[in-house]
Amino acid sequence: MSHYRLPLGDGRVAHATRSGAGYALIVGGKPQALLTTVASDSQQVTLRGPVPGADALALIPVLAELFCRQPELRTVALELDCDHTYAAAATRAGVVTQASAIDSRWHLQVERGSFWQHPALWLTAPNSAGMALRYTMTGEKRHPLRAPQARGTVYRRYLPELDMTLSFRVADLKRDLDTFHAWMNQDRVHRFWELAGDRESHARYLQGQLDDPKGLPLIAEFDDEPFAYLETYWAKEDRLAPFYDVHDFDRGCHVLVGNSRHRGPAKVTAWMRAMCHYLFLDDPRTQRIVGEPRVDNARFIDYLQAQGFAKLKEFNFPHKRAAMVVLEREAFFDQYGPWGEA
Repeated sequence: MSHYRLPLGDGRVAHATRSGAGYALIVGGKPQALLTTVASDSQQVTLRGPVPGADALALIPVLAELFCRQPELRTVALELDCDHTYAAAATRAGVVTQASAIDSRWHLQVERGSFWQHPALWLTAPNSAGMALRYTMTGEKRHPLRAPQARGTVYRRYLPELDMTLSFRVADLKRDLDTFHAWMNQDRVHRFWELAGDRESHARYLQGQLDDPKGLPLIAEFDDEPFAYLETYWAKEDRLAPFYDVHDFDRGCHVLVGNSRHRGPAKVTAWMRAMCHYLFLDDPRTQRIVGEPRVDNARFIDYLQAQGFAKLKEFNFPHKRAAMVVLEREAFFDQYGPWGEA
């Protein structure tokens, strides 16, 4: 069973399987095309074959089998027996980076960074970019009107390097309160969050996050087992905004890992990059992810810097001395990305 299955607009599901010296594309349970590997090295793979159906999105599971399982891979070239209409549609849909006609075939090129910016396989709920751009005021802060909070699972991805599935879902008060309460009362969590308390106070806090239009509280899970709480926010209307040159769609996230079974460098790298991946996919206008961890949380700051965040400065919040960290979208998809260690 393929871990990368994509529902198409006509209701059929596309996936790909390894077949001999190439990949078989299956759509609606039926073989659609066989793409044969004609050249391969650690940096680039070239596949050749017939046009794989009318919907160019069906190519995405084939690309996923390559890019998700080969972190060092930078380019996939597709030499297809297609026409200009198909090549243009694949480019406009963001499936391929560029297209050119060579002899009787079209040469379609897919860059790693472009592949990972396509949301089709990863986002499992509508993104935040569908609303018209309108502005509103929160106190004295003028900012874009934000989309209503999502519900349920918003991001899901299989991680071959861990043989686990990582997902983010919106916190649910009835389902998650006991877990949230236990995590907040851990000594190591309280040291940085300072929110230890009774169940009722944690219910009020979590409900406040669910009611706050600038944020989205998420529960992170490995194979559907909760392990962390992620508190995402739009920086423009956050308390961080006065301390730097904030942009309309900058995004931030407060995090805690409460389940000790899922600590350790490999998993931290996986969920941290997935967190950034989700925030960049949720709105393509987001060009920066920002953060303000306490300066004495040295281990977490080191992790952030290892994943591409730059520490710009230290500054004083009323309640703590913080480090200002920033991750640029271009740097993430060009150099770090969600693919793990390359």
